[in-house]
Amino acid sequence: MEIPPKSPDGSEKSPQSKEMLASNTASTLCISSRSESVWTSASRSKWDIYHKPVIVVSVGAAVFLFGMVITSLSCLQTKNKNVYKMCGPAFLSLGLMLLVCGLVWIPIIRKKQKQRQKSQFLQSLKSFFFNR
Repeated sequence: MEIPPKSPDGSEKSPQSKEMLASNTASTLCISSRSESVWTSASRSKWDIYHKPVIVVSVGAAVFLFGMVITSLSCLQTKNKNVYKMCGPAFLSLGLMLLVCGLVWIPIIRKKQKQRQKSQFLQSLKSFFFNR
């Protein structure tokens, strides 16, 4: 006859309690996920909303300016001219790509914010009429 394993505090655990523990852990993981739902309407600051596109635009502008400097060095200096001619346009294009992606990302976030506000408004109307 097998003896069921004991917990650290000395009490025995039944298979049902093990299932409840596993399901409790799963629900805790689900609750602690970072996904936003319609039910959480905590207002966020502008920086929380727009910090990623602002960082992408800033990095893109810096890389673009670095590419301009490297490209202009290929015109001014005769030493390592081929390296400057290869690297300059690469940094220019990479910086321009990041800059444009960040600038396009901002209106997309604005549109999502408007849709989320409409969705929360409709959800509150639905709960108002159906919870009477």
